[in-house]
Parts: sequence; structure tokens; C-alpha cells
Amino acid sequence: MGVVNVTPDSFSDGGTYADPDAAIAHGLALAAEGADVLDVGGESTRPGASPVPEAVERARVLPVVTALAADAGVPVSVDTTKASIAAAALGAGASIVNDVSAGLADAAMLGVVAGADAGFVVMHRRGEPRTMQDDPRYGDVVTEVSDFLVERLDAAREAGVRLDALCADPGIGFGKTEQHNLALLAHLHELVERVDVPVLVGTSRKTFIGSVIGATTGTTVGPAERDEGTLATVVWAIDHGAAVVRVHAVKPAVDAVRLWFEMGRIDAKAVA
Repeated sequence: MGVVNVTPDSFSDGGTYADPDAAIAHGLALAAEGADVLDVGGESTRPGASPVPEAVERARVLPVVTALAADAGVPVSVDTTKASIAAAALGAGASIVNDVSAGLADAAMLGVVAGADAGFVVMHRRGEPRTMQDDPRYGDVVTEVSDFLVERLDAAREAGVRLDALCADPGIGFGKTEQHNLALLAHLHELVERVDVPVLVGTSRKTFIGSVIGATTGTTVGPAERDEGTLATVVWAIDHGAAVVRVHAVKPAVDAVRLWFEMGRIDAKAVA
């Protein structure tokens, strides 16, 4: 899943693709590099981000979704918590809604997704962007995140979303410390088995990657310098059962996963 941020304030590339034409060109380039899905977002969900008015988010997202749905040749996802934006994007050609609130921010969301027969990504987060990194605590982060995802997946099914249209995301970096993120990755196979739907993992360029690398090198590692670290988490996630990885830099991730797959294929033949 390639990230197309149409925002001025995203933590990784805020402002780079805020212009619709730039965002469209970027999305087409990501598809050409091998992205299987394009995820278009018009509201930053980084820690500390403020909400965006509906009209602003709509103006950012719809031209990009419309163009990419027509020309990219891959499914388009809309990254939003607002049912009205989801409905407009689905009407413009998107086929998936990626909701970081798992349908809790807007009570109408599940009905919109079900009515459009669209895909739906259910993500775990604790709190909301302005507060979610204010001392998040868990007794057992893997169990608690898994429980939440199962509950929200059940709610989506009860609302009429098809089972085979659902995907679960543990929400790396959303209301979690570095150790919480690492624990979720370390025990990802357990979460995959528990939720029983495809799992999406989004680690790309996140703070914990910079923290881990920085701790070993004694340097500050900014978002633009975290792609190599991201690749380690991408391969780990796929190897531990993830079905989708959400990334900013698509080509390196595609190359890494293709090599991982080929090595596994050869190993399987050798065993056979």
C-alpha cells in the first residue's frame, strides 16, 4: 500500500504533495513502482495533529481519488475517519476506506462502507492524535490490541460489511510507546491468528524506528532517514503473517518483499 498524503503537515512528507497535481503524479509513480493499493489521505493523523474541517479534507482528497481511481490501475483507499468523506471518495472511485478510528469517530461510517460494498481497514489507536502519545499504558498490549480489533471487526460485520472486505491494523505508533510497537511486531503472528482477517502493518518512517537506530548509532534519525529501518520491519511483518504493508517508499519495499518471497519459494522447493 503506497501512501499518498495530500496534507501540509504529515510527519514524513507534509507539504510535498499538498497540491493535487503533485499528489496525483506521486500516486501514479507509486503504482508504477509496484504499489498494489494507493492510500489517499487529506488529514494528518500524526501525534499532535489537529482535526481538519470536512470541507478542507474533501477539497484535498476528491480530485486525487478521482484521478487515481481512473488512471492508476490499482485500487484506491481513502484514509479518513469521516463518513461523509468516505462516501464522497467511494463515489469518486475509491474502493476501500482506511479508518484509523475503526469506525468509532463517526457512527455513520460502518453503514457507509456496508452500503457501498467497500473494503474496510479497522485500526487500533488509543485516544486521538492530539493526545494519543500522552503516556499510553497497557497491561498486555498484544492482547488488548487484538481484543479491540476483534470487537470492531465484529461490529463491522454486524453492520453489513462483508467478511472478505475486512482488514485489521494494529496501529503501530498510534497511542503506543516504542516498546509497545516492538512488542506488537515481535508477537505479530499471534495477532494475525487471533483476528482471522488479513492484517495491515504500517511502520513506515515512524518515530520508534528512528529511536532504535539512533540508540545504536548515537545519532538523531529523522523521517527521511528511516527507510532502511522501515525495510527491516516490512520484511519482518510479511514473514510473520501480515498481508499488507503501508509504506512511503514503495520500490524498496517491493524489491525487498519480492526477494523474501523468492527465497521462501526456493527453500520450499529444496524441502520438497
